[in-house]
Amino acid sequence: MMLYPAMKDLLEKVPSRYELVNVVACKARQVAREAEMAGEPLEEKPVSIAIQAVADGKLDDLTEQPEQE
Repeated sequence: MMLYPAMKDLLEKVPSRYELVNVVACKARQVAREAEMAGEPLEEKPVSIAIQAVADGKLDDLTEQPEQE
């Protein structure tokens, strides 16, 4: 099974696998929460959206805001 984007490409954006897991999990929860609040169905799974956000370099909003529930 091939992972896209490749792990080596993701690790260029985030320095360690541990941090990558945390960043993706945080972004996935954020995506799911925003979709639920808006009442909009997601076409992809939140984790897939989060991984693509990391691959695209959209990390600014993740590092600035602590997660609140």
